[in-house]
Amino acid sequence: MTLEQRVRDRLRAELNIEVTGFESLPGGHSGLTYRVATTGPEFVVKAVPEGRKPVGRHDMLRQARVMRALADTDVPVPRIVAVDEAEPAWFAMEFVSGDSLEPVLDDPAVEPTLAAARMRRAAEVLPRLHAIDPGSVPGAEAALTPADELARWARTLGAVPPELVAGGDRLLGLLGRRIPEPVPPTLVHGDYRLGNIIADGTEPVALIDWEIWSAGDPRVELGWFLVFADGTNFPEVGRTVPGLPDPAELVDRYRAGGPELSDLPWFDALGRLKMAAIMGHNLRRHREGRHHDPDQEKLPATINRLIETGTALLAG
Repeated sequence: MTLEQRVRDRLRAELNIEVTGFESLPGGHSGLTYRVATTGPEFVVKAVPEGRKPVGRHDMLRQARVMRALADTDVPVPRIVAVDEAEPAWFAMEFVSGDSLEPVLDDPAVEPTLAAARMRRAAEVLPRLHAIDPGSVPGAEAALTPADELARWARTLGAVPPELVAGGDRLLGLLGRRIPEPVPPTLVHGDYRLGNIIADGTEPVALIDWEIWSAGDPRVELGWFLVFADGTNFPEVGRTVPGLPDPAELVDRYRAGGPELSDLPWFDALGRLKMAAIMGHNLRRHREGRHHDPDQEKLPATINRLIETGTALLAG
């Protein structure tokens, strides 16, 4: 039976509605995504690709699990309406209207005042997620410490030819000299940024793309979020958006609703190292012919900038 037929049968049986449209949505790397029109509301279906194992980013049941766990909290997530555990597994969630655009990277460009307001609200909403006990979510594994995180990203960086990430070893060395002590783990999204937040005007209405949620150090998540607050981090691939709040303001807004956090420059630098490593990996795959994408040739300036600014945060 096809995935579409399985969805039709399940929604008819559980919600007493008929599917009237089943459209594949482009983009993303976490399985298959479809927009489903019905005689009632619209839904989004995410499914494990046929023949792929339901692990990592393709583990749809794990994604559905965390969103269901957050349904009765003040963390905005889409409502899960159906889950089918038969292989290949899939789940259906409500379709949430709005925009999910990264102001410094995505097209179309977001009007600067609106982009700034969305970023401020995202910083204010993040503590809601970090207030959740990860033990309340079935399947949460032990959290990585800052040392574990650094080791993980050192391996990623080490798999990239050194000439593509010049200066990366120095930044790694600086990070390794002053590894912060762990704090009590929280629930973390793993890729918290405006590109993964559906906004209705200025208000976040749905945090999406839960492929890499975990128990973790909230400072790692905050450091990653800060990377996207400055378009100058992304020369040739991004844009500068006038009026975006600076990292200090975003941290203040986060702290107004969350705990006091130490060593944030270290985590800001780690976020830059992570992005440089990811981009270096993508550039390597392109140049080796494993994933041809000429746009990857724009990445060296951004990789250099991220490493330089991350180094400057720790070298003083």
